Amino acid sequence: MPMKTRPALLAFAATATAVCLSILAGWQRGGWMVERALWIAVGVVLVVAAHLLPALCRPHGWRLRIVGAALWLACMAATCYGHAVFFLMAQKHAGELRAAAVPVVGTTGRDLTTIAADRAGVVARLARVSERRCSNQCAGIRIERTGLAARLDALDVEMAEAKRAESASDRADAAHDAALADPVTGALTAFGLPAPRADLIAGLAFAAVLEAVACFAWLLALAPAAVPEIAVTPALQASNAEPVTVVTTVSNGTAPVESVAAGQLDDAARVATAIATGEIRSTVAAIRKFLGCSQATAQAVRKRVRQADT
Repeated sequence: MPMKTRPALLAFAATATAVCLSILAGWQRGGWMVERALWIAVGVVLVVAAHLLPALCRPHGWRLRIVGAALWLACMAATCYGHAVFFLMAQKHAGELRAAAVPVVGTTGRDLTTIAADRAGVVARLARVSERRCSNQCAGIRIERTGLAARLDALDVEMAEAKRAESASDRADAAHDAALADPVTGALTAFGLPAPRADLIAGLAFAAVLEAVACFAWLLALAPAAVPEIAVTPALQASNAEPVTVVTTVSNGTAPVESVAAGQLDDAARVATAIATGEIRSTVAAIRKFLGCSQATAQAVRKRVRQADT
């Protein structure tokens, strides 16, 4: 089957890319080495079938085309699913690399719950000290009150630091989650589409476009060569055409002249019949087109027709 060069280059590139995707997808989906090898083999066969079935089924009848179309749709669905697995896994790995680059914020102090509990205890003690009446131990009460107030201030500062650390940790977690998502498909979540579903739709779209390009390129590459149309003269189409007499050049003989004369008589009879029925006009150009002969032969035939009419 002839192959056109330029479409074939695109077809080979698309098929090679799809085969590489199927190999990586099969490698990721399999566990044991045998499972990976079988997944890869299945993926490669489905890719090649999906790309070549339309071009291979084109010369055949409509029944075989229907069967080929059904197989092609099944191969396309399986191939797009396998490619989507690769795209999703690749996006996952890329997200993990982006998330690893996000700085991790560590918390060194106590958490807010513990600080709040200590602060509540200090506030309670300060309230009890403030309500205590001073008789002869006023200095001790003032010292304890001052110490509790200082302790309360320290706890307030620690709580503020803990809140800032917690806010920084929340921002780091948000940046980590944002890095895991694809920047483009992540924008689709603004339209209410979940991020996993957006990634799946994007992967299927990429796979479908790649497969469509490969199929169309193979259709162009394996297209049959255009056959130039051969003009068929009415003389060749006539059902009652006389067999053509083969003329052989013989030196010093009269047989070729007699053969040519007999052929011209047959042509003259056919032309006379065609003129009588109104099929052609009695012109040299019309006779030449009708017989598919040279101009000299057409003039000779026309002369014989006129002689026969007179």
